[in-house]
Amino acid sequence: MALDRLKSVAQHLSGTASLPHPFDPLSNAEIEAAVAIISKEHGELSYNAVTLREPPKKEMLKWLEAPETAPLPTRIADVVALAPGAKVYDGLVDLRAEKVIKWEQMEGVQPLITMEDLQIVEHVVREDPKVIEQCVISGIPAEDMHKVYCDPWTIGYDHRFGSNVRLQQALMYYRPHVDDCQYSFPLDFCPIFDADRQEIIHIDIPDVRRPVSKAKPNNYHPASIEAEGGYRTDIKPINITQPEGVSFKIEGRSINWQNWNVHVGFNYKEGIVLNNITYNDKGTVRPIFYRLSLAEMVVPYGNPEHPHQRKHAFDLGEYGGGYMTNSLSLGCDCKGAIHYMDAAFVNRAGQSTTIKNAICIHEEDAGILFKHTDFRDDSVIVTRGRKLIISHIFTAANYEYCVYWIFHQDGTVQLEIKLTGILNTYAMNPGEDTHGWGTEVYPGVNAHNHQHLFCLRIDPNIDGSNNTVFQVDAAQGAGEVGSKENAYGNAFYAKKTKYTTVSEAVADYDGATSRTWEMANENKLNPYSHKPVSYKLVSREVPRLLPKEGSLVWKRAGFARHAVHVTKYDDDQILPAGRHVPQTSGEPSRGIPEWIANGDASIENTDIVLWHTFGITHFPSPEDYPVMPAEPMTLLLRPRHFFLRNPALDVPPSYSSTPSQIAGKGPVLDAADKMSKLVVTGGDASSCQNRPPEYVKVTKVLRNVQNHQFLNTSTSILANDTVPPKWLSQALAVVRAAKAASAQPKPDVRAARSLLCNAPVTRPAPRTRSPELAAHAVRRRINHCPARLDSWGDKPQHSDKQGKQTGARPAGSCTCDRASTENSTPSGSLCSCGARPADACTCEKAADGGSNPNETDFTTKA
Repeated sequence: MALDRLKSVAQHLSGTASLPHPFDPLSNAEIEAAVAIISKEHGELSYNAVTLREPPKKEMLKWLEAPETAPLPTRIADVVALAPGAKVYDGLVDLRAEKVIKWEQMEGVQPLITMEDLQIVEHVVREDPKVIEQCVISGIPAEDMHKVYCDPWTIGYDHRFGSNVRLQQALMYYRPHVDDCQYSFPLDFCPIFDADRQEIIHIDIPDVRRPVSKAKPNNYHPASIEAEGGYRTDIKPINITQPEGVSFKIEGRSINWQNWNVHVGFNYKEGIVLNNITYNDKGTVRPIFYRLSLAEMVVPYGNPEHPHQRKHAFDLGEYGGGYMTNSLSLGCDCKGAIHYMDAAFVNRAGQSTTIKNAICIHEEDAGILFKHTDFRDDSVIVTRGRKLIISHIFTAANYEYCVYWIFHQDGTVQLEIKLTGILNTYAMNPGEDTHGWGTEVYPGVNAHNHQHLFCLRIDPNIDGSNNTVFQVDAAQGAGEVGSKENAYGNAFYAKKTKYTTVSEAVADYDGATSRTWEMANENKLNPYSHKPVSYKLVSREVPRLLPKEGSLVWKRAGFARHAVHVTKYDDDQILPAGRHVPQTSGEPSRGIPEWIANGDASIENTDIVLWHTFGITHFPSPEDYPVMPAEPMTLLLRPRHFFLRNPALDVPPSYSSTPSQIAGKGPVLDAADKMSKLVVTGGDASSCQNRPPEYVKVTKVLRNVQNHQFLNTSTSILANDTVPPKWLSQALAVVRAAKAASAQPKPDVRAARSLLCNAPVTRPAPRTRSPELAAHAVRRRINHCPARLDSWGDKPQHSDKQGKQTGARPAGSCTCDRASTENSTPSGSLCSCGARPADACTCEKAADGGSNPNETDFTTKA
């Protein structure tokens, strides 16, 4: 079997099969080949990780520049293995040469805890006599140990045990019923598990005992919701369709979308890794980022009582964001037209495993991309945007982290993280004071205060690898009010501070100055602004690390002490808390504190990495329980002086009209959206269910009219003074038939009308216009819009030659425009909000169809 794998990989790398991209994660075959090579030299081992060692950057840049001629970087497997006696080995395997090129025993470190490691603990605690004894003390019968559960965490660091023994702490819970939420029944003691000996070596027991809660279960599963009244029944389906397919193309693991090109990697610690991010700027492919990843995170808890000080999980460095990744479900985790990518890993035995659908790639509507309406003539352009989302979701014990890398059409890259899942809980006695360190979110359930702090690794490549970082702060201009340089005191500007050395580039966030950071290429200036091309980091959710300086968390999570660090690029500096995180003491602090030790190192106009720590501080509340609503946080990487103008101008507009088109000198662009519809709201909607069938026809016909479903162009309706299309005449005939068939025409007409419109809204006070501007507006409406019948086809409504409207209110937020009567045939009705499409608003007569201006209703639709 091993020889077969080696032959397969040899074919791959010798050119007899399609070669993987140098950034591609290791395949299943490559993982098993690496294990076979190691086993041949070092015998049987347990495997903690087998992943891609990314090629040296200098070598990789040469290949990216000339992939047809430059040497293809070799495939290197990065290996972490365990041997009996708590021995840890780091190794590198050259898959092309089929040999181990590095094999080193690591002293005093512990690699991360895998999913297999975690699952072992629960089986052990259920059978351990000391644990059973504590469960009985807590009020759980010995025969109910199958109802006892635990969340195994790394121990963090405990001076009693040090770093040489591989340990986990078991946070204990109880489920009265198999479908109950165990976090409603936390237990007050904490066993310590020795992973090498696979036994409980100690139990931390509090001075004040807290028996298991007797409260009724607080569940979130469907059966529980149905028993408490059931789910909401007023939610209508939302369908996301792309009838012509998606707008992105995937070649291997490289995605082309809306001028963007990005390679999607994946590894066991960081999860998604984005490489070689470029933008095609009018035919010129411009590099922007060499590598982006979520490189580390820490979750410190705020209860100072023992053993809660150990609760500060490094979810990526101690467990692995890739290892904890969910297999995503179509229509649930991702919705729409989806492309998935799998993830390959190694298990303890050295076999490859696969997480199906680990990465989701899809498009979503992004709302308005840009818009402008000119108040002078009501010309308008509105362009809707879309976004490409590359995402994965991982579960760290009780918490879910939804990670979304989002690309926008205007050159923006966005990272959004949604936090959901279940609070970490601890037992409490009735009436017990939480002392402010937590909140009783349910009887007997104490949810402790905590933070989620993430470290984003940004490797900029802004038109080349030599970049410089600037801190940008909003600053008031010099000079007091009344002074020559600032007479009115209103001057302010962007104060830029260049980071030239590592020590200068240790910075915190300042919301008072709207602080951002620009990664710039000073060797290339924008020809308009004469400033360096750059991308700026915009991040507003940047809490400071709350554990105090000198605390265990502060020492272990050195990356989280400040919002920004900048270091000179190094191939080995990928993980900001160090390579092996579990059970580090923080003495010395690993990762970034080591890398910035030489504060005089130059970071000006060179190859650099920006490390950014951001996150949230969470003070729990009952609304967060028993499962938390997703809480999003986001940051942006936005172009500054990078493009000559808005790079999204070539995205087709949803609707556009120019002043000359409004004046009748050219066709108005038809609305691109043919799917949006006016909706039914208000009290009359339900009563229409019992109306005669004729009114159902009326509703359908008029709704189709409003939504342009039978129109070739809106221009023929909005601008021409001709007999309307056949469908409009048919609609009016149906209305007349309905009125004739109804014994009570007025109420029935009102009911049918209610199906089309919302309740009238209060119109704002009309603008005061000069006589000349008002006359121009009236002339434009007369020349632009068709004749209009009243709402039910009885008689036409006209404007006289002076622009005075008869039988209608003056134009407000919605205008019901009529054509001149001199050369038009009264035929139908449409509404127009200025130059907007007809389906944007409705104008309606009162139910009796009378011509009294006071009985005309105007309704604006969103």
